[in-house]
Amino acid sequence: MARQAAKPKRRRYRRSTPGAPPGTFVVDPEAPPTLVRVIAYGPDGFLDQPVEDLRSLAGLQRTWPVVWVNVDGLGDEKLLREIGEIFGLHPLALADVTNVPQRAKVEQYGRQVFVVTRMAHAGEELETEQLSLFLGEGFVLTFQERPGDCLDPIRERIRKGTAKVRAAGADYLAYAVIDAVIDNCFPVLEQYGERIEALEDRVIADPDARLVGQIHAAKRDLLNLRRAVWPQREALNWLLREQFPLITEDTRLYLRDCYDHAAQIIDILETYRELASGLLEAYMSSLSNRMNEVMKVLTIIATIFIPLSFVAGLYGMNFNPDKSPWNMPELSWRLGYPFALALMAVVAAGMLVYFRRKGWLGGSPDARRAPTGQE
Repeated sequence: MARQAAKPKRRRYRRSTPGAPPGTFVVDPEAPPTLVRVIAYGPDGFLDQPVEDLRSLAGLQRTWPVVWVNVDGLGDEKLLREIGEIFGLHPLALADVTNVPQRAKVEQYGRQVFVVTRMAHAGEELETEQLSLFLGEGFVLTFQERPGDCLDPIRERIRKGTAKVRAAGADYLAYAVIDAVIDNCFPVLEQYGERIEALEDRVIADPDARLVGQIHAAKRDLLNLRRAVWPQREALNWLLREQFPLITEDTRLYLRDCYDHAAQIIDILETYRELASGLLEAYMSSLSNRMNEVMKVLTIIATIFIPLSFVAGLYGMNFNPDKSPWNMPELSWRLGYPFALALMAVVAAGMLVYFRRKGWLGGSPDARRAPTGQE
């Protein structure tokens, strides 16, 4: 018996104890090591380096117009609290950074804006990762659950200095991060679109029982992606609707474009979910059609053998022809046996021709000509 493939182990998140005081940290002991990297820049230059001493971040704020601190890994509670003290982060917002997963949202703490969004990673199974962002005066903080993200294009634009990001403020950088997270869903959706098309072809050509599990897996991943993207559109709408002192009107125009991208993703996502749901119906229809074909062939074979069985049963009756000339005289004929076989063959051939003309054997039934009114 073949061994079944091991089911991927689902990730379990730690939760705070019910009744715990506000601002309680929930640090995962299995979280990857915490790595801090800073990119400080302005129109005339930039600085990109890992952070060894957190106290140096305060000096960078006084030197550079924009400071971007990225934290990978949420396992060091002490380090996270130190960053919170340096930048004046609210304890409730800092606790939401570690208490993953949070629903995508936007909150304002004083003059700071706290944004929670989710990055999608496509693999054998869809995974979403929480990205927490703080926008303050001249700085942006991003906290990620683990290394690896979709923000490298932004870092490259800062290094090259050819894009608007170097000349803009911290609010534009915050927009760029959110926009990169949203746009990262497009290639993920493309992969699932190709996956659904391949499943559809296999369902039509060869409806195997293993396809049911693959279809359910695709539906589950699309549902998880919907849960991640749908609140992001609401959060972006709140960013556009409310007036935040740190977000300029110029950046609001770009956020509006980001909102449109989120709406497009949701539309595509809903379409793929409907297609994935329709795959199960197509699978059942393919199985039903295949079963109908099998039953049709078996029915035709059984129907052909009914008259043949009648002929064989007729000549198998034990009437003695010596007692009466009407008692099966064919048994005394020289060609009685060939006659019986020929009769069976003629009956079978006649039925096959009849079934063919009716279209029951793959042919099309005889089309009747409609009167044209011309002689």
